[in-house]
Parts: sequence; structure tokens; C-alpha cells
Amino acid sequence: MDVIRIVKHTGKHPKEFLEFLTPEELEDVDDDDPTWLDCDDDKYIMALKRDEETGCTFLNQETKLCSIYEARPYLCRLYPFKVIEDKKGRYQGFKLHKDVGCPKHQDGEMETEPLRVLYEEDDEHQDDYIDLVQVFNDREYRAKEPEDFLNLFFAGL
Repeated sequence: MDVIRIVKHTGKHPKEFLEFLTPEELEDVDDDDPTWLDCDDDKYIMALKRDEETGCTFLNQETKLCSIYEARPYLCRLYPFKVIEDKKGRYQGFKLHKDVGCPKHQDGEMETEPLRVLYEEDDEHQDDYIDLVQVFNDREYRAKEPEDFLNLFFAGL
């Protein structure tokens, strides 16, 4: 899983590089997506920290390259493509992002078969992640915070 790979690569605690975003902060995630974390009446999705000026927390500001390239998350590995799925979450294909600007693929050419293999590998872990989110969402207690999910996430390791 992405978070585990990044922790092993950087030695950082997930709280140093993760944030929890609300529906108002995201455009491309459906309200019924099973990865939403429920905390009282609020919803959150776990994501890499980003800054409006500097971008991803792992973007080297001098070289403009990814500082965790070998351990980068699944979505970054797919870039400049994004996965297209049907309403039931079944694989349909890949599509280029509108803002292709990845330094590694500036020519816009890339074999997509390795991406499908990557997609299938990630898909195997996605069910486990969704199950863990469901366990978290089913727990009810006062002052539940999205960061509590990290404790549950790492308790299983």
C-alpha cells in the first residue's frame, strides 16, 4: 500500500505527509465513494499533503522532481494517465490528464500495458483498504477525528 511504502522509504510518520480533505476540497470523488472516512457528520479522504504554492510535499523544490520517486503512490505512478472505470468500478481504460506536465513523460508517449498491471495490483489491495475504512466508519465514539484512522491503519501492520 502507498502509505506503507512511503513510510518505509522515508522513515517519516504518516502524520508528517498525510492530510484529510473534505468534499468541499475535492472535485473528482463521488459522495458515495467507499473510501470516505465518517467522523460524526463530517467526511474526509486521506491524501498526500499539498501546498498551493509548492505542490506535493515530496516535490523537490530545487530539482522539481519527486523526492520519493521509487516509493511514489499509485496515482503518481499512473500519471500522466488516470484510470477510467464504469459506475460499478470496473476497469475501462486510461485517459490523459488535462494538465500533463510530468517531467518524466513530457513527450506524451508511454506504454499503457504496464499501467494496467499496476492498476490490477492496486485493485487487489483496494478491497482491504475499503474494509478498513468500513471498520473505522462503524466505530462510534465522541470526538472521532480522521487522524484516528491512522491508528487503526497501522494497528493492522
